[in-house]
Amino acid sequence: MPVAEERGRVRGDRARLGRGSARPRSSAAGRRVREKPQLSRTRSRAAGMVAATTGLLGLSSTRRAAVLALVVCALALTVAVPLRNYVAQRQELSAVSEQQRALAAEVDSLTRQRAQLSDPEQVAAEARSRLGYVRPGEVPYIVQLPPSAATAPAVDPLAQEPWYRRLWRDVSEGPR
Repeated sequence: MPVAEERGRVRGDRARLGRGSARPRSSAAGRRVREKPQLSRTRSRAAGMVAATTGLLGLSSTRRAAVLALVVCALALTVAVPLRNYVAQRQELSAVSEQQRALAAEVDSLTRQRAQLSDPEQVAAEARSRLGYVRPGEVPYIVQLPPSAATAPAVDPLAQEPWYRRLWRDVSEGPR
């Protein structure tokens, strides 16, 4: 009788799952249906250890570290380009500011020079010193001093050699 009860239970399970009519029935009446073995305590402890080590999202610690490294790299690359653009623009801004200060100083210098040249006496003095102009009735004198020993041209020792040696030296060594 226990075999019949077991068979009835199995048939009832199959009917509930919707598999009862699709399978052909076994002709052997004394045949036992195998049940799935229950997990032992050691297997449940192992499953508990695996569950404890997998942790977040069912990933092992190595995989979690790899995912974390990938996320950090993605964030670094996402931030790197705007940061590089920011630094480049700051450098360009400082270069342009320096150039603007230099141009402002040059404008101030030219403004002072224009104010000086608006005076007719200053224009006459510049014409005398730079261009050598004189006023009507004045006699210009130019004093030329003899060259001193320090400013005298040095004598070229190669000037004493014959022309053909100089020519050969220039051709072989190149002009000086």
